[in-house]
Amino acid sequence: MRILIADDHELLRDTLVLFLESEGGIETVTAPDLASAEELVANDSFDLVLLDYSMPGMNGLAGLERIMGMDGGQRVAIISGTAKREVAEEVLASGAAGFLPKTLSAKSLINAVRFMAMGEQYAPLDFLRAAENEPEHPLAKSLSQREIEVLQGLTEGKSNKEIARDLDIREPTVKLHVKTLYRKIGASNRTQAAMIARDKGLF
Repeated sequence: MRILIADDHELLRDTLVLFLESEGGIETVTAPDLASAEELVANDSFDLVLLDYSMPGMNGLAGLERIMGMDGGQRVAIISGTAKREVAEEVLASGAAGFLPKTLSAKSLINAVRFMAMGEQYAPLDFLRAAENEPEHPLAKSLSQREIEVLQGLTEGKSNKEIARDLDIREPTVKLHVKTLYRKIGASNRTQAAMIARDKGLF
């Protein structure tokens, strides 16, 4: 079984490779962005392609559609640590092989990969149900969806430039969101904002 893992975070790629290849019978190839993944798919064959939702070049689900539309008959799934339930539902509705939250355990991930490579669609029911029933977080109530996404970027130690790239918005827009969310949550800098978000259990 040949799997292509496309993700811009090297540590995550290495971890996934370790998980999958430790099983035996699974060969992995990696790519750091969509352009590299496209090149690999054009010149090689894979049983399954895993695409990170927020890596460079993805532009939301446009990247998924591009890889799915390529010759070769490869099955394509989205893997993400930030996408919400609505995105997961769109991914599944598009006919993709599945949606994998990065919170999956190693065993669940391996089972899901095998399941998708055999031609089935993997839907993370626990993730979908949890997102549906999750009460709104008190801190999140005061923030817009975009401010929450920017704040998550801050808690992950990302720069404004990286957040802008991940969310496909301009850097000055990120700066504006950062300034607004500081005021709303009572933070004076990035570190404090990240600490407040973590202390309150938002992420």
